[in-house]
Amino acid sequence: MNICVYCSSSQHIDDKYLALAAEVGAELARRGHTLVSGGATVSCMGAVTRAARAGGGHTVGVIPQVLVDVEVADRDSGELIVTADMRERKGVMDARSDAFLVLPGGIGTLEELFEIWTARVLGIHDRPLVILDPWGLYQPLKDLVSGMYDQGFTRANVFDAISWTTTVEQAFAHLEARPQPVRPSVEELGEAAG
Repeated sequence: MNICVYCSSSQHIDDKYLALAAEVGAELARRGHTLVSGGATVSCMGAVTRAARAGGGHTVGVIPQVLVDVEVADRDSGELIVTADMRERKGVMDARSDAFLVLPGGIGTLEELFEIWTARVLGIHDRPLVILDPWGLYQPLKDLVSGMYDQGFTRANVFDAISWTTTVEQAFAHLEARPQPVRPSVEELGEAAG
Protein backbone atom coordinates (compact mmCIF):
# COMPACT_ATOMS: atom_id res chain seq x y z
CA MET A 1 0.00 0.00 0.00
CA ASN A 2 1.03 3.60 -0.55
CA ILE A 3 0.22 5.37 2.71
CA CYS A 4 0.15 9.15 2.81
CA VAL A 5 1.20 10.54 6.19
CA TYR A 6 0.18 14.11 7.00
CA CYS A 7 2.18 15.59 9.88
CA SER A 8 3.96 18.59 11.30
CA SER A 9 6.84 20.58 9.86
CA SER A 10 7.11 22.71 13.01
CA GLN A 11 10.46 22.66 14.78
CA HIS A 12 8.95 23.98 18.03
CA ILE A 13 7.06 20.87 19.19
CA ASP A 14 7.69 18.34 21.93
CA ASP A 15 10.05 15.47 21.09
CA LYS A 16 7.25 12.96 21.76
CA TYR A 17 5.69 13.95 18.42
CA LEU A 18 8.95 13.28 16.60
CA ALA A 19 9.19 9.91 18.32
CA LEU A 20 5.63 9.08 17.25
CA ALA A 21 6.43 10.00 13.65
CA ALA A 22 9.54 7.82 13.73
CA GLU A 23 7.54 4.92 15.17
CA VAL A 24 5.00 5.28 12.36
CA GLY A 25 7.75 5.34 9.71
CA ALA A 26 9.41 2.24 11.14
CA GLU A 27 6.11 0.35 11.35
CA LEU A 28 5.13 1.39 7.84
CA ALA A 29 8.39 -0.04 6.49
CA ARG A 30 8.11 -3.19 8.63
CA ARG A 31 4.71 -3.88 7.10
CA GLY A 32 6.06 -3.40 3.57
CA HIS A 33 4.20 -0.20 2.69
CA THR A 34 5.41 2.83 0.74
CA LEU A 35 5.41 6.23 2.44
CA VAL A 36 3.98 9.25 0.63
CA SER A 37 4.88 12.44 2.49
CA GLY A 38 5.40 16.17 2.17
CA GLY A 39 8.96 15.75 0.95
CA ALA A 40 10.72 17.65 3.73
CA THR A 41 13.49 16.78 6.19
CA VAL A 42 12.26 18.92 9.09
CA SER A 43 10.29 17.93 12.19
CA CYS A 44 7.82 15.05 11.96
CA MET A 45 8.01 14.93 8.17
CA GLY A 46 11.72 14.22 8.39
CA ALA A 47 11.34 11.80 11.29
CA VAL A 48 8.73 9.62 9.58
CA THR A 49 10.69 9.53 6.32
CA ARG A 50 14.08 8.75 7.87
CA ALA A 51 12.56 5.93 9.95
CA ALA A 52 10.76 4.46 6.93
CA ARG A 53 13.97 4.46 4.90
CA ALA A 54 16.01 3.05 7.80
CA GLY A 55 13.55 0.15 7.87
CA GLY A 56 13.98 -0.49 4.15
CA GLY A 57 10.79 1.26 3.06
CA HIS A 58 10.31 3.17 -0.18
CA THR A 59 9.59 6.88 0.22
CA VAL A 60 7.85 9.32 -2.10
CA GLY A 61 8.28 12.98 -1.16
CA VAL A 62 6.13 15.71 -2.71
CA ILE A 63 7.11 19.32 -2.07
CA PRO A 64 6.24 22.62 -3.76
CA GLN A 65 9.11 24.64 -5.20
CA VAL A 66 8.44 27.51 -2.76
CA LEU A 67 9.17 25.18 0.20
CA VAL A 68 12.22 23.38 -1.20
CA ASP A 69 14.58 25.55 0.86
CA VAL A 70 12.22 26.50 3.72
CA GLU A 71 11.33 22.90 4.66
CA VAL A 72 14.60 21.53 3.26
CA ALA A 73 13.63 19.12 0.49
CA ASP A 74 14.37 15.45 1.19
CA ARG A 75 16.96 14.78 -1.51
CA ASP A 76 17.42 11.23 -0.15
CA SER A 77 13.82 10.30 -0.90
CA GLY A 78 13.26 7.29 -3.16
CA GLU A 79 11.24 9.67 -5.34
CA LEU A 80 11.24 13.44 -4.84
CA ILE A 81 8.54 15.29 -6.76
CA VAL A 82 8.78 19.08 -6.83
CA THR A 83 5.46 20.72 -7.66
CA ALA A 84 4.56 24.21 -8.81
CA ASP A 85 2.44 25.00 -5.74
CA MET A 86 0.63 23.64 -2.67
CA ARG A 87 -2.50 22.65 -4.60
CA GLU A 88 -0.52 20.54 -7.02
CA ARG A 89 1.37 19.01 -4.07
CA LYS A 90 -1.88 17.86 -2.44
CA GLY A 91 -3.18 16.53 -5.75
CA VAL A 92 -0.05 14.45 -6.36
CA MET A 93 -0.06 13.12 -2.79
CA ASP A 94 -3.74 12.19 -3.16
CA ALA A 95 -3.22 10.48 -6.51
CA ARG A 96 -0.26 8.44 -5.24
CA SER A 97 -1.98 7.20 -2.05
CA ASP A 98 -4.13 4.20 -1.13
CA ALA A 99 -4.75 5.41 2.43
CA PHE A 100 -4.22 8.46 4.62
CA LEU A 101 -2.78 8.71 8.14
CA VAL A 102 -2.95 12.01 10.02
CA LEU A 103 -0.52 12.63 12.87
CA PRO A 104 -0.61 15.62 15.21
CA GLY A 105 0.10 18.80 13.28
CA GLY A 106 -0.81 22.42 12.67
CA ILE A 107 -3.02 24.27 10.22
CA GLY A 108 -1.32 22.77 7.16
CA THR A 109 -2.05 19.29 8.47
CA LEU A 110 -5.64 20.33 9.22
CA GLU A 111 -6.05 21.64 5.67
CA GLU A 112 -4.88 18.33 4.24
CA LEU A 113 -7.11 16.41 6.64
CA PHE A 114 -10.22 18.41 5.82
CA GLU A 115 -9.77 18.09 2.07
CA ILE A 116 -9.42 14.29 2.18
CA TRP A 117 -12.14 13.96 4.86
CA THR A 118 -14.61 16.06 2.87
CA ALA A 119 -13.94 14.05 -0.29
CA ARG A 120 -14.56 10.83 1.64
CA VAL A 121 -17.84 12.15 3.12
CA LEU A 122 -18.97 13.18 -0.37
CA GLY A 123 -18.17 9.72 -1.75
CA ILE A 124 -15.40 10.97 -4.05
CA HIS A 125 -13.11 8.28 -2.65
CA ASP A 126 -13.41 5.37 -0.21
CA ARG A 127 -9.79 5.04 0.89
CA PRO A 128 -9.07 4.66 4.61
CA LEU A 129 -8.58 7.88 6.57
CA VAL A 130 -7.13 7.52 10.05
CA ILE A 131 -6.16 10.02 12.73
CA LEU A 132 -3.47 8.89 15.18
CA ASP A 133 -3.77 11.10 18.26
CA PRO A 134 -2.24 9.58 21.41
CA TRP A 135 -2.34 12.80 23.46
CA GLY A 136 -5.72 14.27 22.49
CA LEU A 137 -4.58 17.22 20.36
CA TYR A 138 -7.51 16.69 18.01
CA GLN A 139 -10.18 16.14 20.70
CA PRO A 140 -11.44 19.76 20.37
CA LEU A 141 -11.74 19.18 16.60
CA LYS A 142 -13.72 16.01 17.19
CA ASP A 143 -15.99 17.90 19.60
CA LEU A 144 -16.40 20.76 17.11
CA VAL A 145 -17.41 18.45 14.26
CA SER A 146 -19.76 16.58 16.60
CA GLY A 147 -21.41 19.90 17.44
CA MET A 148 -21.67 20.74 13.75
CA TYR A 149 -23.40 17.43 13.19
CA ASP A 150 -25.79 18.09 16.09
CA GLN A 151 -26.66 21.46 14.51
CA GLY A 152 -27.23 19.92 11.06
CA PHE A 153 -24.12 21.33 9.36
CA THR A 154 -22.54 17.98 8.48
CA ARG A 155 -23.78 14.75 6.99
CA ALA A 156 -24.62 11.73 9.09
CA ASN A 157 -21.62 9.85 7.68
CA VAL A 158 -19.07 12.44 8.83
CA PHE A 159 -17.71 10.13 11.52
CA ASP A 160 -18.10 6.97 9.45
CA ALA A 161 -15.59 8.45 7.02
CA ILE A 162 -12.73 8.60 9.52
CA SER A 163 -11.13 6.44 12.20
CA TRP A 164 -9.79 8.01 15.41
CA THR A 165 -6.98 6.02 17.03
CA THR A 166 -4.52 6.45 19.89
CA THR A 167 -1.84 3.82 19.13
CA VAL A 168 0.27 2.98 16.11
CA GLU A 169 -1.08 -0.58 16.16
CA GLN A 170 -4.69 0.65 16.07
CA ALA A 171 -3.89 3.08 13.26
CA PHE A 172 -2.40 0.39 11.04
CA ALA A 173 -5.24 -2.00 11.84
CA HIS A 174 -7.66 0.59 10.45
CA LEU A 175 -5.47 1.42 7.45
CA GLU A 176 -5.22 -2.25 6.50
CA ALA A 177 -8.78 -3.28 7.39
CA ARG A 178 -10.21 -3.39 3.89
CA PRO A 179 -9.14 -5.36 0.83
CA GLN A 180 -6.23 -3.66 -0.87
CA PRO A 181 -6.39 -2.56 -4.50
CA VAL A 182 -4.97 -5.11 -6.89
CA ARG A 183 -2.40 -3.47 -9.10
CA PRO A 184 -1.65 -5.24 -12.39
CA SER A 185 1.90 -6.43 -12.89
CA VAL A 186 4.12 -4.93 -15.58
CA GLU A 187 3.58 -8.10 -17.62
CA GLU A 188 -0.21 -7.81 -17.33
CA LEU A 189 -0.07 -4.16 -18.40
CA GLY A 190 2.02 -5.17 -21.42
CA GLU A 191 -0.46 -7.91 -22.38
CA ALA A 192 -3.39 -5.52 -22.05
CA ALA A 193 -1.67 -2.98 -24.30
CA GLY A 194 -0.65 -5.62 -26.87
